[in-house]
Amino acid sequence: MRTAYSVETVRAAERELMARLPEGALMQRAAAGLAAACADVLGRVYGSRVVLLVGSGDNGGDALYAGARLARRGAGVRAVLLAPGRAHAGGLAALRRAGGSVAEAGASGVRLVEQADLVVDGIVGIGGKGGLREEAVPWAEAARRGRGAVVAVDLPSGVDADTGEVRGAAVRADVTVTFGAYKPGLLIDPAREYAGVVRFVDIGLGLGPVGGAGAGVRAGAGAARVEALQHADVARLLPVPAAESDKYRRGVVGIAAGSARYPGAAVLAVAGALRGGAGAVRYVGPAGGAVLARHPETLVSERGPARAGRVQAWVVGPGAGDDAATVGEVLAADVPVLIDADGLRLAEVGAVRGRGARGVPTLMTPHAGEAAALLGVEREVVESGRLAAARELAGRYGAAVLLKGSTTVVAEAGGGGAVRVNPTGTPWLATAGSGDVLSGLGGSLLAAGLSAVDAGSVAAYLHGLAGRFAAEGAPASAGDVAGRIPEAWRSVVRAPAARG
Repeated sequence: MRTAYSVETVRAAERELMARLPEGALMQRAAAGLAAACADVLGRVYGSRVVLLVGSGDNGGDALYAGARLARRGAGVRAVLLAPGRAHAGGLAALRRAGGSVAEAGASGVRLVEQADLVVDGIVGIGGKGGLREEAVPWAEAARRGRGAVVAVDLPSGVDADTGEVRGAAVRADVTVTFGAYKPGLLIDPAREYAGVVRFVDIGLGLGPVGGAGAGVRAGAGAARVEALQHADVARLLPVPAAESDKYRRGVVGIAAGSARYPGAAVLAVAGALRGGAGAVRYVGPAGGAVLARHPETLVSERGPARAGRVQAWVVGPGAGDDAATVGEVLAADVPVLIDADGLRLAEVGAVRGRGARGVPTLMTPHAGEAAALLGVEREVVESGRLAAARELAGRYGAAVLLKGSTTVVAEAGGGGAVRVNPTGTPWLATAGSGDVLSGLGGSLLAAGLSAVDAGSVAAYLHGLAGRFAAEGAPASAGDVAGRIPEAWRSVVRAPAARG
């Protein structure tokens, strides 16, 4: 599992480590890793033109020391000092000793940036808030216009390390070299878009890119970690039938979805559920004929959720229109429930919170527009602050929340603890019915016994992989995505890390 830690946690780990190391040793470790990454990007260091954009903090010091290492290998290194009186003195001296120099901060400096083979962004570190300051914006723009690659030090300057928000101008990097631990902003849009390829450098903080018991203890309960599952994590969570399993032991998922106007939503939700690991799928709703025509293995009932028969979880809402009675009936059940689409609009806050009070899991799966409506804010607020929006919804409803989008995030009920971010997917998944497939898949995993957070995380992961397989660089329909879920499942289980 890839784990990202808050700035507070990283700073505490840095202080603890620096107390045990000789002065400056930690910065030298970071600079060595940064210089190695820059050399890889350049390919040929000797004779290359490198420009450092240097701010006033340790981030700028990392850039200066790395620049000194590149200069000793024959690169022509120039530093643009955005705060000349506050540049890291030791790093600046090291650069000059290695043959590097300081560039003018005017028009000639801008031209240097535009013509460089490599630009190193050392303007602001992980503590920066609120976008770039006005005097730094022209340099970020020059780097974007320039011919060379842009390498960010720890985090692109101008993005929020803890939230992934971008509240103003920011550097767009081709590569980000992050030290000691991933930061949430590297995994969550919109900041993730600014980071480019992320390269991790271990400097001995003890946090690392992979979460574990030690890392969790150090981070503490209030550290608000962000986690991203990998193939091996998903493989461990996937339900596998035992020799004595029957369809009921594997789990039965109920689908209460669709309407006369939207029968396709029911068909697609059932398609996702059938491929999600449960032993059987029961369908309740007005689209039974359409469901049976496409999926004859479905158990169809016209008697309503309460009398449909045994289920271990429900999915309610896709294409449901204004059927509040069915939503209310499902929420009254004492089994896990996934609420999507129209169900989110029709579900009463008190009914959902009451389920949490009874200890019955609930998973809500809104997209940004639906989340905005539930929170009473504009859609842009949710899209620019996905982490905060998911946590707020999870706290307000007392339910786990899977917020769909360019970065799908899954928050625990109540909004505390770690938040999962989904690393799979493709923009081609932004197609009608895709969310219905995801709902059915997630509901099936709930019925198979996964927790709400695990079911949401695994469903998003498989759904994202299936979307990639279905698209392969071309448009794909929601039905195509559902059809590739078994392939995604097999790819996870057969991965070398998962087998090992």
